[in-house]
Amino acid sequence: MKFSDVHIRDPFVLPYDGKYYLYGTRGSTAWTKAEGLDVYVSTDLEDWTDAHECFAVPQNFWADKEIWAPEVHHYNGSFYMFVTFRSEERDRATQILKSDSPMGPFLPFTEDAITPIGWRCLDGTFYVDKKGVPYIIFCREWQQVKDGEIHAMKLKKDLTAADGEPILLFKASQPDWADKTRETFITDGPFMYRTKDDRLLMIWSTFTPKGYVQAVAYSDNGEINGNWLHESPMFEENGGHGMIFDDFNGNKYLILHSPNENPYERPILFPVVEIDGSIKLV
Repeated sequence: MKFSDVHIRDPFVLPYDGKYYLYGTRGSTAWTKAEGLDVYVSTDLEDWTDAHECFAVPQNFWADKEIWAPEVHHYNGSFYMFVTFRSEERDRATQILKSDSPMGPFLPFTEDAITPIGWRCLDGTFYVDKKGVPYIIFCREWQQVKDGEIHAMKLKKDLTAADGEPILLFKASQPDWADKTRETFITDGPFMYRTKDDRLLMIWSTFTPKGYVQAVAYSDNGEINGNWLHESPMFEENGGHGMIFDDFNGNKYLILHSPNENPYERPILFPVVEIDGSIKLV
C-alpha cells in the first residue's frame, strides 16, 4: 500500500527495530461507532503492509464511538498507546492501552480514562522531561470551554494514574495569528519535540481563515512549565494533527493528515529540519 491507499486521520509513526509502525484514526469510522484501530508496517516509508488490527474494543468497554488519535510510545520495555474515546453516555477522554509488541494486541492498561473526569478531553500525547518525569499533554475541548486549552499533567512512573493536577499551558486564542473574530477556538493534536539546542517545542493544530493548520509553540524556559509562545504556522494548506520522527538514516520528518475533510484525508510526509531552534519544512 501507498499513503494514498491508507485512509486514516491523525497519523503517528513509531520507528522501532528497523521498521516503521503507522497508526491513526480509521477514516471510515472517524465520526461514527468504531470497533478498533489498525497498524501499518514499512521498512522504507513508501510501501506499507495492509491494515493489521492492533486494538479491538473489548466487550463491555465504556466507549464505542469516535476512537481517535492513537499514539504508541516505547517506555520501560513496553508499548503504551494513548487513545481518545467517547460514548453516548460519557464525554470524550484519553485512556492508556498497553502491549508487549508494536503490532498489538493493545489492551486497556488503566481501568478508566487517565484525563480528568468531567472534562471533555482529547488527543493525549506522552512526554518525559529531562528528569525522567512522565506527563500526558492533552487538549480540553472547545465544546466545553469555547476557547480550547492544552494542559500538562504528571503521571506516576508506571503510568497507572495521574500524579498531580492538570497545568494549563495555553489557550487556542493566544497566538497573535489566531482569528479573533471567532466565538470558539480549537486545540488539536499536541506533540512534544526537543531540539538539539535544548529548546522544547510543541506542534499542535487549530483553524485559521485558511483552514486547518499545523502550528508551532515553544516554552521560554525549555521546560513544560514555561510560558508558551507561538511561531507562525508551519503548514497552512488544510492539514494537521502531525508528529515528528527521525528515520533510521537520521532524516527528520513531519507526518500529518491532509486534507481535513472526511473521507479524503490521507497521511502526508514532509522532510523537516531544525533551523534557529525551531522546525521548518524543507
